[in-house]
Amino acid sequence: MKNLTTSTEDLIFDRAKRGLPVTIITGFLGSGKTTLLNQIIKNTENVKVAVLVNEFGDINIDSQLLVSIDEDMIELSNGCICCTINDGLVDAVYRVLERQDRIDYLVIETTGVADPLPIIITFVATELRDLTNLDAVLTVVDVETFTPDSFDSEAAFRQIAYGDIILLNKTDLVSEEKVKELENYIETVKAGARILRSQYGQVPLPLILDVGLSQPDTYLTEGDRDSKHLVNDGFVSVSFRSDRPFAVKKFQVFLQEKMSADVFRAKGILWFKESPRRHIFQLSGKRYDLKDEEWEGKPSNQLIFIGRSLNALELNQQLNNCLTR
Repeated sequence: MKNLTTSTEDLIFDRAKRGLPVTIITGFLGSGKTTLLNQIIKNTENVKVAVLVNEFGDINIDSQLLVSIDEDMIELSNGCICCTINDGLVDAVYRVLERQDRIDYLVIETTGVADPLPIIITFVATELRDLTNLDAVLTVVDVETFTPDSFDSEAAFRQIAYGDIILLNKTDLVSEEKVKELENYIETVKAGARILRSQYGQVPLPLILDVGLSQPDTYLTEGDRDSKHLVNDGFVSVSFRSDRPFAVKKFQVFLQEKMSADVFRAKGILWFKESPRRHIFQLSGKRYDLKDEEWEGKPSNQLIFIGRSLNALELNQQLNNCLTR
């Protein structure tokens, strides 16, 4: 990876010549995009990376789960930026480009229900084409849950079809045979893609950043395609907030017995009456994980559920029933 070894002067000259390098990270719900993003942030020692994070829903959870949130992080407004080519994305990129201090790399994380094409087109067929350089589209795949008909989702298929790099994540959870089956399938969807394996999003950065794998001309003929994947796939998000804590046992019963089977992904910050700690909650399919840490600020519950045809009123009532009186 050139950016990790060259001098500051070389970086400035290279950026002026090629434009700011851009990597788009995409992948279906729960594949591990934010985990990978954390790995990038933690391991780019001599490279200043700007990050654009987008949420599908009206509570910004991902930004709270990142390892570092400081002046180098720029958050977009809520909503799916990849549904249409809108001023929100372009303006955010200009905010990065106009910074006085040096920025060496731009990474964009899409939502799990995103068709990546509109974001790609933003960088190869607008005025940003002369200021940035689309380096690669990286698609993260959860090898445990992904199947060729993954959740009947057009977006999931297109995330692979447009990926220059396919990162098979969570390989420790499945057999070698399952991984090879997925690799063979991916070859039929995107021949020539760089297929990598990882656990917890850990991958050598020279394999994914500054790789020059994108071929912009191949996207230009598809720029007029109308992307309506959220409508076609039927995904919705339901958010929940509360300034009262959950009861642990009630919340556990909700997860195991009452939560709709149509929930594919959930994440959030949890506050339990029985614990003084802040709990990071991640759910993907039937598997969920809790990690605890110290609170930073006033305790509260903040959750997002993403799935198909969810009943928001019912879901919120179930969660309200988990609260302590």
